[in-house]
Amino acid sequence: MTQKIAIAGAGIGGLAAAALLAQSGREVTLFDQFDAPRPVGSGLVIQPVGAFVLDECGAGEEAARLGNPIKRMLGHEVEQGRVTLDVSYSRRGKPGQGLAIHRASLFHVLWQSAQSAGAHLECSSDVTAAPLENGKRWVEVAGKHRFGPFDLVIDASGVGSPLSGLRGAPLPYGAIWGNVPWPEDTPLPRDHLSQRYLRASHMVGVLPIGRMPQSDTPLAAIFWSMPAGSHAGWCGEPLQAWKDEAEALWPEFAPFLETITRHDQMTMARYSHATLRRPVSEAMAHIGDAAHRTSPQLGQGANMALLDAYALAYGLLSANGANPVEEALLFYHRARRYHVRIYQAMSAAFTPQYQSDSRALPLLRDRVLQPLSTLPPIPGILTRLVCGDMIRPVVGQPYAGDAPLGLAHLR
Repeated sequence: MTQKIAIAGAGIGGLAAAALLAQSGREVTLFDQFDAPRPVGSGLVIQPVGAFVLDECGAGEEAARLGNPIKRMLGHEVEQGRVTLDVSYSRRGKPGQGLAIHRASLFHVLWQSAQSAGAHLECSSDVTAAPLENGKRWVEVAGKHRFGPFDLVIDASGVGSPLSGLRGAPLPYGAIWGNVPWPEDTPLPRDHLSQRYLRASHMVGVLPIGRMPQSDTPLAAIFWSMPAGSHAGWCGEPLQAWKDEAEALWPEFAPFLETITRHDQMTMARYSHATLRRPVSEAMAHIGDAAHRTSPQLGQGANMALLDAYALAYGLLSANGANPVEEALLFYHRARRYHVRIYQAMSAAFTPQYQSDSRALPLLRDRVLQPLSTLPPIPGILTRLVCGDMIRPVVGQPYAGDAPLGLAHLR
């Protein structure tokens, strides 16, 4: 009998899970609160571990066409001009890269893959609960009748999920983000994430993110860190005052601000650290931000959601016991727990060095940690940290050398 699977949330993790599972013959229904599926957010970096999952979804080639390759992350402190962050994607002399992409472009390619695989979408469906009855789950939607029963409900509803109940302590710093055309006269490299820091209280960055679907205009995501509680005050000040401050901090940032004429072109993002102790229960799995969340300091948020979706799909496809859903949930939990915990811990350690009111941590960062980061084997460790495979991201699946075999041999 065909497994019936419900997915709450049509974000990156939900769409990836829908594509992977529908491709394998499962009956997949996506529930999303919007009238039509649409992304929320700005640019992001798909690391090599995430690019592998996009390939498994059948979305990798189109994502690469829309996105922009990133070969280096480079940041300087502005007072002395010293290098503070320098991470290359090259490993042991072999070139490597991340993929910077607009969230709307990533959403587009994953949505196309999920649709092509046969996933069904229920729009305007705000999932409020998924009660368990006789070993199966029902999906309750605000203002509608309930749907089901389903063999499995995947909670991909993100921050504030009503199904996981995960609530994290908010971090003291967030950032404002915006998307702008890439200026023709900028000296900044198109294959770098470029950042500038003033102690840890100011961080400004530029990420080249490729283009939107049906457009040839190259874009950049720009960001500026600020205390989480100061956004309202920023909105009440003249925009030019902020632009003057940003340009004084980093003159090369000026061309990227030319098209920013209103405060609402910059969106405030707030962050928190939190992790479910156990992201599964009977006939229920939580993935992505519904299961764990952190600051974007290591650039892993979207990749974690993609890996969760892949690990869960691998568990379902490889299960061969009397209760395949239970077997798959156990596999998913064991496959992802150490990778998630290590990256959560590393993010918690790195974030206050770049976003905080501390004066001691930036000195430690610039005077001690950065010089140490140039000594072998630390550059290679940092590359693996950024690429997302400092440890194996999905424990329990077979590898051929350093490369996972993927799902094809299970279908």
